[in-house]
Amino acid sequence: MDGENVTVVTHFVLLGLTETRELQLVLFALFFIIYLLILAGNVLIMVTVVNDRRLHTPMYFFLGNLSFIDICHASVTAPKMLADLLSAEKTISFGGCVAQLFFLHLCVCAEIFLLTVMAYDRYVAICHPLQYPTLMSLRACTWLVGALWSGAIIHSLVQTVLTVRLPYCGPNVIDSFFCDVPPVIKLACTDTYLTGVLIVSNSGMISLTCFLALLGSYLVILVSLRSRSVEGRRKALSTCGSHLAVVALFFGPCIFIYTRPATSFSLDKVVSVFYTVVTPVLNPVIYTLRNQEVKGAMRKLRERQIFS
Repeated sequence: MDGENVTVVTHFVLLGLTETRELQLVLFALFFIIYLLILAGNVLIMVTVVNDRRLHTPMYFFLGNLSFIDICHASVTAPKMLADLLSAEKTISFGGCVAQLFFLHLCVCAEIFLLTVMAYDRYVAICHPLQYPTLMSLRACTWLVGALWSGAIIHSLVQTVLTVRLPYCGPNVIDSFFCDVPPVIKLACTDTYLTGVLIVSNSGMISLTCFLALLGSYLVILVSLRSRSVEGRRKALSTCGSHLAVVALFFGPCIFIYTRPATSFSLDKVVSVFYTVVTPVLNPVIYTLRNQEVKGAMRKLRERQIFS
């Protein structure tokens, strides 16, 4: 196989979360409910933001985009995971595996960039309120969303190309419940050290850079709040607190997985479940339970539907 770049493997076998049948059924019921909650909760936020004119602001525009990304993110892995929990043979074609890791990185990177943009939005709103209407106009917000999706596509293409260019001639067993770059490149029948370094540099640097930018934004915000009134400080901290909770829940697992070379950690599956399934269902809860405007808009939307 030296000197050739021929893909011999036509499919991969996923080991899944567990081999115990009883536990598989329990996990299927649990994750099926969670997936339904992800769809329902995030669709509800999107519909609420669209239907309530008071929520037609940059912050809620980005929140609606976050809900859309969460639905896409969970849908990349959850349906296949649910099907495999009921199936005896957990296989995925080579093309399906490549597509899954491409869209996974697309959604993850888009969410990382969006959370960074949301932090910038809060920074401008709190630290530069007079310039806020100009700096965060609808045109500017649309350009920011377009830019984050463009950046996510470029990142995902880089990850996919680095993975596909490797030769795969067996084995074909992936110790996970979905296709991701680190477990897939371990199956390549060539030295993947340089590829692993490039992947860690690409994914890890994006995660760390955006995370540090987020921390910097909120440090500046906290310093600027010292001169505000108690009520203004409370309102700002409430909004920023929701965002920080989402950031911590999402960036923690991403940094754990993508800032180190691929190794066999049993904890990887737990962390992967958390950021692919659990985080998308927590985001609507965090933003609605701590946000009076969203809860009020949802209440009015429900009353309008009842009386109509």
